[in-house]
Amino acid sequence: MESSKEFREQGHKMIDYLADYFENIEQYPVKSQVSPGEVYNQLPDNPPAEAENMDRIMSDFQQIIMPGITHWQHPRFHAYFTANNSFPSILAELLTAGLGVQSMIWETSPAAAELEEVTLNWLKQLMRLPKNWHGVIQDTASTATLVALLTAREKISDYRINQNGFDNSRFRVYCSEQAHSSIDKAVKISGIGSNNLVKIAVNRNMEMKPTALLSQIEKDNKNGYTPLLVVVALGTTGTVAFDPLKVIGEVASKYGLWIHVDAAYAGSAMILPEFREQIKGLDMVDSFVFNPHKWLFTNFDLSAYYVKDKEALINTFAILPAYLRTNTYGKVNDYRDWGIQLGRRFRALKLWFVLRSFGSKRLQEKLRGHINLAKWFENKIKDDSHFELLLARSLNVVVFRAISTENPNLFNERLIEKINKTGKMYLTHTMVSGNYAIRMVIGNTRVAQEHVEQSWQQISETVDEMTE
Repeated sequence: MESSKEFREQGHKMIDYLADYFENIEQYPVKSQVSPGEVYNQLPDNPPAEAENMDRIMSDFQQIIMPGITHWQHPRFHAYFTANNSFPSILAELLTAGLGVQSMIWETSPAAAELEEVTLNWLKQLMRLPKNWHGVIQDTASTATLVALLTAREKISDYRINQNGFDNSRFRVYCSEQAHSSIDKAVKISGIGSNNLVKIAVNRNMEMKPTALLSQIEKDNKNGYTPLLVVVALGTTGTVAFDPLKVIGEVASKYGLWIHVDAAYAGSAMILPEFREQIKGLDMVDSFVFNPHKWLFTNFDLSAYYVKDKEALINTFAILPAYLRTNTYGKVNDYRDWGIQLGRRFRALKLWFVLRSFGSKRLQEKLRGHINLAKWFENKIKDDSHFELLLARSLNVVVFRAISTENPNLFNERLIEKINKTGKMYLTHTMVSGNYAIRMVIGNTRVAQEHVEQSWQQISETVDEMTE
């Protein structure tokens, strides 16, 4: 395809296809029903030598690719955490793809750099984050956590590790037993080492114990380690538990640790004033990340990363070869110095489209709506003797299990497997104090009361079938 005429024709067809997809999305199985290798075996071993027309490509897309798609935008997708999109975000992605912008520095697209600064400032205002924080878009929270760890490592070493490599320093990093696996990966990549990641015990609500953290820091100091960084989870992946930020912050500040907050999912709720009031201690934080691509209706991938010490961040990552030197260097934000990647997508555009198209009031209404649906589902669990809550609801996530006279862990594992095989909804699990738990996440862009009622009926009917 080379002509603008054909591009226009095919583009209109694809927009129509997507519009039809969203109108009919409930006809698809939520979780793909294909077997391993089923898609692969339908595709040729060799690339085509001759050009193929788009109609044929789209035919194969519908017949081969679509059956292997798990539909994350389906209103009965209740697994993992949502990775939402929305119509304005999709349209912005189309423009981003068409423009093909490489926004590594201000000079390569001034609008991309300045829009990124503005949109991150807008989020900071909506969430009432500290005014002295500086924002930058990373691809994912995993990358942002690695960036925070590397920055902390360089700042404490006066940037010598970047220059000379590791000496005899023995750093320690702390997080809760419930923290995300990206922290395990970050300590490996950073050279700190998996054995120097200390996972702190949690209480019955799955929150980090500050007393256990303090004890571990004091022990490590006595044994010649250098406590470096603590990751505070505001909304863990398994159960959306909130570590006590203020108390942890006081402990960490006393010993000079870098405080990094991972609010990847739950951070979006900080646009709600009633939720934001519950978060104390942000003034002590050194870095903070949350993902608008999870619960703020913005296409994957887009993580908002904030840092207090901008200079420490830039000093960690800045490299200035001759081919990147410009007359504006030092006068503007060249965001390739704010993270790992040199090349950067124009991600700010889709966030700008979403914030303007929804407006803060509508965004707040959507999130409150999801939380209310989760409250409704939580009450259903409480009122049914076949089920029990394993933890109190956190925001829009309910963690529960079916009660069984059989091995309860095996029963609930079979329950999820049986439900997911129907294709009518999609659930995933976690472990709570050794108990196999079902996570019900209600945060899809298009989810409504009827969908949650259908999901509840599916769950309860499946339990009835399994206990007959």
